[in-house]
Amino acid sequence: MAKERDKSNLISSIKPSKIILPVFIGLAVVGYMFYKEFDPEAIHQLKFTWSSALFLFVALLFMVGRDIGYIIRIRLLTDNQLSWKKSFKVIMLWEFTSAITPSAVGGTSVAILYISKEGISVGKSSAVVLATSFLDELYFIIMFPLLLLFLDVHALFATAQGGGELTFANDLFYFAVVGYVLKLAYTLFVSYGLFIRPRGLKWLVLWIFRLPFLRRYRHQAGEAGNEIVISSNELKKKSILFWLKVIGATFLSWTSRYWVVNALFLSFFVVSDHFLLFAKQLIMWIMMLISPTPGGSGFAEYIFSKYLKEFIDVPEASAASVIIALALMWRFISYYPYLIAGAIFLPGWLKKSFSKK
Repeated sequence: MAKERDKSNLISSIKPSKIILPVFIGLAVVGYMFYKEFDPEAIHQLKFTWSSALFLFVALLFMVGRDIGYIIRIRLLTDNQLSWKKSFKVIMLWEFTSAITPSAVGGTSVAILYISKEGISVGKSSAVVLATSFLDELYFIIMFPLLLLFLDVHALFATAQGGGELTFANDLFYFAVVGYVLKLAYTLFVSYGLFIRPRGLKWLVLWIFRLPFLRRYRHQAGEAGNEIVISSNELKKKSILFWLKVIGATFLSWTSRYWVVNALFLSFFVVSDHFLLFAKQLIMWIMMLISPTPGGSGFAEYIFSKYLKEFIDVPEASAASVIIALALMWRFISYYPYLIAGAIFLPGWLKKSFSKK
């Protein structure tokens, strides 16, 4: 019964309409922006050359680097209990689920099921997912102050409109600071639960499962809580070298994620300040977290087109159309492949994981 319930819950969360919806929203928003801004002459500004092909290939390699970082990290966190093949499938399914759920939700809740169905206990799977969340937030907590230290804050929190005017610099700065404080608070909470008082996490799990509609799962929640305590104690005993490896894998993944756009811009233009372009993508990630749409669809394309326009060297009349085209290319490289990967791997994984033995 539990198997069938897990399967039905998983399928309901990833039904076809949820796969089609983000594609439709993203293309609809891009289509609308093209309708409002399209200039036929803008197409001539994007000149495809051998250099363009090379840097587009580099952008794809950065996406591969992003996934390699995640795969290495989950292998390390599961003490190599997941093979390379299983790690790859889990990451693809995890990214697929993130692509069809709102950015603020992500795929972490279903990720526990993905990992546990590969032979890892539910408690350890929960601890692994919490650890990945902690490491992801740690990247942001470290990088954001460094960006403020080495970059001009006004340039970082501004968008270039016609004539070089800078808009909503202050509002965006305060928004980023609030986002940073929330991330810091979450990271402190998770690190306290994982490394200082894991029994506090167990208590929280049991408290949540007191809710009427979850009460029938309270016994299983208690067992998972015990496993979380055990797994947390194991994580606390890990060597400094282990944590350097998982932090390094996290930095590889997120840095590769952001350098995709740098490579994409280099396909057609000369980028005057790569570090500023990299930094602005970090700020974009904060804004995308508030998006209610699956995978930030529509919102991501809009923010990209408004926030990064200053980095393209084209006549102002063509700038809007060119940046919208680049936003669409960016999503085709960094987002849509995970929808395809999910469609490829999910049916076989469901059959293998939930088939009756």
